[in-house]
Amino acid sequence: MRRYLFLVFLLLLLCLTGIAQPGAAQPSDSVQVLTMHALYEQVLAHHPLSAQAALLARQADQELRMARGGFDPVLDSKYGEKQFSDKEYYTYWNNSLRVPLWFGPQLLAGYERSSGPYLNPEKYTPSNGLSYAGIAIPLGQGLFMDERRSIVRQAQLLPQMAEADRLKLVNKLLLDVAKDYWDWLYYYHEVQVYREALELAEVRTRAVNERARQGDLAAIDTVEARTEALNRRVLLSAALQQYNNSKLRVEMHLWDEGNQPLGLTANAVPSAEGTELDPLSAGDLQELVALAKVNHPDIVKLDLKGQQLEVERRFAADKLKPKLDVEYNLLQSDFFMNGEAFQAPYMRNNYRLGVSFSQPLFLREERGKLQLIKIKQQEVGFQQTYTLRAIENAVQMVYNEWLALEEQLALQEQMVTNARILQEGEVVKFQSGESSIFLINAREQKLLESQIKLYDLRSKYAKTKAQLYWSAGSMQRE
Repeated sequence: MRRYLFLVFLLLLLCLTGIAQPGAAQPSDSVQVLTMHALYEQVLAHHPLSAQAALLARQADQELRMARGGFDPVLDSKYGEKQFSDKEYYTYWNNSLRVPLWFGPQLLAGYERSSGPYLNPEKYTPSNGLSYAGIAIPLGQGLFMDERRSIVRQAQLLPQMAEADRLKLVNKLLLDVAKDYWDWLYYYHEVQVYREALELAEVRTRAVNERARQGDLAAIDTVEARTEALNRRVLLSAALQQYNNSKLRVEMHLWDEGNQPLGLTANAVPSAEGTELDPLSAGDLQELVALAKVNHPDIVKLDLKGQQLEVERRFAADKLKPKLDVEYNLLQSDFFMNGEAFQAPYMRNNYRLGVSFSQPLFLREERGKLQLIKIKQQEVGFQQTYTLRAIENAVQMVYNEWLALEEQLALQEQMVTNARILQEGEVVKFQSGESSIFLINAREQKLLESQIKLYDLRSKYAKTKAQLYWSAGSMQRE
């Protein structure tokens, strides 16, 4: 009768505790569940590395502003005079304004006033000074491309490159967050499994001790029960240590608006949402690969680098042309131009014209620079080809791991079911006197190992999903 009551009590205890049933959790009113997507939102909003990535766009904007500074109008003014031995030699005051235009020419304007007995005759001006307005046009080198336009056009690609760099940093950050979160979930389940197993072992130990005291069981059975309880206490201690460390790694990703670190509350627990099977068809995989070939940050940066090199190539090719610059200025003997200054007779008699020409005889520097840029373009082309293949293979390899884990999860769930049946059957055999505490503990241990392995596979499955989207270059699509 005592044996029967003991077995009934043991079966009821197994039903109540479930020996770490999958999905076992604390009451909803005693825990604070932190989901994966809520953690993502917190990281993207306040994590220092996310904020650092956002600064890349601002840096690119300022570099573009600096490049556009090459087209800023330039105002220049120079004043000078000379006196020696109480004798005035000369006095001059020169002012000029140059306004570069996008398509090559520069607008010119200025005012000069010079006097003195020892002044260079070509610098003489009327007493009211001499004003001028004109234009400088490059007819050879610099007509279709020059250094200023080359710098600006390359700088215009920097915001897109900065966005690619930002996306790459954010993707890596979110991948680290996902790995730490799913590790936290795994160790959380592991602690739950060992805690419930320890409770069961301690209850059984008390029951075995009572029966041994009454003479229904051998004293050696009490040693077996106590040993198993101690073993599970050791496993729980190790699991708690891993759980606490995994929780700290998750806390590393939590920050507030003031850039101050945050911590998880004592009752915070992870959510199993995201560990369920989520099949990805071959068609979905091909779509993901196609998007990766276009939107992956590494591909985007290589494409933009190729565009920058094309701008450099055009500038280098333009340097092969001879320099032929023409400058024309209309002169007026006053500070302001009047209507008469723009009439044809006046313009034919009051002007300053200049033409300059230069051409290196061998063009070795210019031809070498052009060929060097073409070699760099070929190098970028090879990098693009290799990177495309590497990305496609990386996505395919992670997808293969995804499929393998799906199969392993299905098999492991069957193993958990079988281990539970064997454990419950061992209890029935013990009831009929055909088993022992040792065999029951062995069956329970196998069940615990199977359940922990199942949680491990679910964690790996979730991390593989994150790895897949990271390999495709878009973690935020997860």
